[in-house]
Amino acid sequence: MKNLIKWEEAAMFLLSICLFSQLHFAWWWWLVWILAPDLGMLGYLGGNKVGAICYNIVHHKGVAIALYLIGLYTRNEYLEFAGLILFGHSSMDRGMGYGLKYFSGFQDTHLGKIGKNNKNKSVV
Repeated sequence: MKNLIKWEEAAMFLLSICLFSQLHFAWWWWLVWILAPDLGMLGYLGGNKVGAICYNIVHHKGVAIALYLIGLYTRNEYLEFAGLILFGHSSMDRGMGYGLKYFSGFQDTHLGKIGKNNKNKSVV
């Protein structure tokens, strides 16, 4: 099952790249922004609950898809771009086993516990 989930996330990551190629942006913009959603971790400066909320907003695929679709509807390529970056980044993270966060701490995700000292292996 772990490999199936990884392949599914890889396919979604590739989808985000294919859709990005339809936009009128230089490729280097994708490279510059693909890791930007990890800035959501700065929310952890406000504690676990604030951190999880901030992190989850920018790593939620529903938010990413909504941004992309709003961009399509309004013909705003910047919103489409933002949605694709969020979607691609989230797919990349999930493929590596990083999931949405619980309020109990950064290491507690919907895919399982992450980190060096975890006793339970994550789903991915």
